[in-house]
Amino acid sequence: MFYHLSQYLKELDIPGLGMFGYVSFRALMALILSLVISMWFGEYFIKYMRRKKIIEGARDANIDPYGVQKKGVPSMGGIVILAAVIVPALLLGKLTNVYMILLIATVSFFGLIGFIDDKIKLGGNKDGMPPKMKMLAQLLFGGIVGLVLWLSPQAVVRENVSKEINEKTVVYHKSEARKSTVTTVPFFKNNNVDYYEFFDFIPSGKAKRACGWVLFVFVTTFVICAVSNGANLNDGMDGMCAGNSAIIGTTLGILAYVSGHIEFASYLNVMYVPGSEEIVVFLCAFVGALVGFLWYNAYPAKVFMGDTGSLAIGGVIAVTAIVIHKELLLPILCGIFLMESVSVMLQVAYAKKGNKLGKKWRVFKRAPFHDHFRHPMEPGVKYLITRPKGLLLESMITTRFWIVTILLAAITIITLKIR
Repeated sequence: MFYHLSQYLKELDIPGLGMFGYVSFRALMALILSLVISMWFGEYFIKYMRRKKIIEGARDANIDPYGVQKKGVPSMGGIVILAAVIVPALLLGKLTNVYMILLIATVSFFGLIGFIDDKIKLGGNKDGMPPKMKMLAQLLFGGIVGLVLWLSPQAVVRENVSKEINEKTVVYHKSEARKSTVTTVPFFKNNNVDYYEFFDFIPSGKAKRACGWVLFVFVTTFVICAVSNGANLNDGMDGMCAGNSAIIGTTLGILAYVSGHIEFASYLNVMYVPGSEEIVVFLCAFVGALVGFLWYNAYPAKVFMGDTGSLAIGGVIAVTAIVIHKELLLPILCGIFLMESVSVMLQVAYAKKGNKLGKKWRVFKRAPFHDHFRHPMEPGVKYLITRPKGLLLESMITTRFWIVTILLAAITIITLKIR
């Protein structure tokens, strides 16, 4: 809103109004505003939820091995995150930018799904929204995102054009802007691949392109579902999901800034995505909201984000990566989310195999993976992984997961130069 207002009042030559034309200024303002909103609104939200006795009973039964009680802690704290993201984005974002619109829609849609899920759980049904309905909603939105990027005239890229000079490859300009299903593949010299290339066996160029877009929409839908559910699984310890997601959001902000700056994109030899610099404004609000939420969500937590927050977080991360054509970097950057999802699948598959033989088999002491470190082994159960023998403090587990995410974030950024 302020950006558009500054453009409208430009002719009046009001001092300082021109600052809203700079992405860096609006991004930092969004960061500050989101921090203030999440910290200020968070306090009132916690008091309100306690007064109304809207608390998460599921974690009341959680027995902490070190005796830390978490009874009566309010849930649905994701509402604080949503408010702290959406308000700065609306005030400071360029609301005609398709990527900004997509991200605001993403955080709102997934926040709504999570809110309904949390509401059902707080009503007494611990299972929440039926998994098929939740997955159907995620698939539907993933398909919409893919189609918007397919059809929007703003969603274009400009790839590098290079030539050999003295046996050295030099990027000398960017190609013309065009609709593209190209994406970045890490660790390869010619690191861009177009989805339509998987259909080289089709003789018709138009049919090949159409199949490429269909595959792109399919990949978009899969990535959004996978990352949102991975973030949801990661939300099981105080500060875990918020801290990991803030690190991931910061990394995506760096990649978005590079992708939206034609000179940096040329220097680092990455594709230039016109308009993607506006994503930085949104991501600064996103990171600020998460860091502000940690003020109350750090161990021992005074509020839980619930599915309202975790699903929205995963959706934002996935859509951002897709928009800047870096979705194939997510298995590295979101390695913690991937590990959480895989741990659950392995645990369920191995347990079912043991049940058929009349035995209690488990891969981990508990799944998702972060719970493996704070729960003791049960008698009569055969575990594939038994280390560590002792139990770790929840704060220690969370901090170590943050450190791993920082390492993965550094590796992700390094892939821009390692080819």
